[in-house]
Amino acid sequence: MTTEHFESFDGTRLALHRMGEGAPFVLLHGLFSSAEMNWIKFGHAERIAAMGYEVLMLDFRVHGDSEAPQDRGRYPENVLVRDVAALINYLGLDKYDLGGFSLGARTSLHTVANGVLEPRRLVTGGMGTAGLGEWAKRSAFFKRVIDDFDSIERGDPAYFSMQFLKSQGTDRVAARHLLDTMPDLDLAKLANVTMPTLVVCGDEDRDNGSAEELARLLPRADYVEVPGTHMGSVTKPELGIAIADWLGRPA
Repeated sequence: MTTEHFESFDGTRLALHRMGEGAPFVLLHGLFSSAEMNWIKFGHAERIAAMGYEVLMLDFRVHGDSEAPQDRGRYPENVLVRDVAALINYLGLDKYDLGGFSLGARTSLHTVANGVLEPRRLVTGGMGTAGLGEWAKRSAFFKRVIDDFDSIERGDPAYFSMQFLKSQGTDRVAARHLLDTMPDLDLAKLANVTMPTLVVCGDEDRDNGSAEELARLLPRADYVEVPGTHMGSVTKPELGIAIADWLGRPA
């Protein structure tokens, strides 16, 4: 695996991790996580790369090895969509697959539904309709984690999210700005997602609403269930296996 940095549309330096050789598959991680935590640590990227893909894993701004600017002006609406578009431009990609887990899935769907990018195929993990159309409610939970960070005690529903945020060393000022950049998605726009799409979700994962409903709203979606909760499913091999099996070997 190799890691490099590139400048996004506003000069923010973002980290890109590459693994494997072959057809390009861009993968995006979840909120307050990283490429290392979601895709590398538990072997998912390695399984996908073994099928004949170059797995291209972005660390979002404020995450992983990417910069976390504290200037509010560096956080326009849908900034992550613009960062992903900048990544595709940096790589000079024309034909590629795109996927993500949780926030990464949400961002992928925004890029396609709003006509920013047009990958050949799309993979969404850990995402349902509520995580798209009712994001303001989900965002409010994470804002509370940040705002009450030092006073959240064990037993509080926000405790484990606070502990995860702490373990990742996330810049809370930058993270608060980032949460304000993510608008809800009009679910009617999912009709624009016309490429083959895998919707994969843990059998105990309801954090972002119904993944099955999301699959029904997408014109060409396959739904696959894997073991685990939202946090747990990314630690199990079945997630990477499901993605690799669905992708198959490149033609």
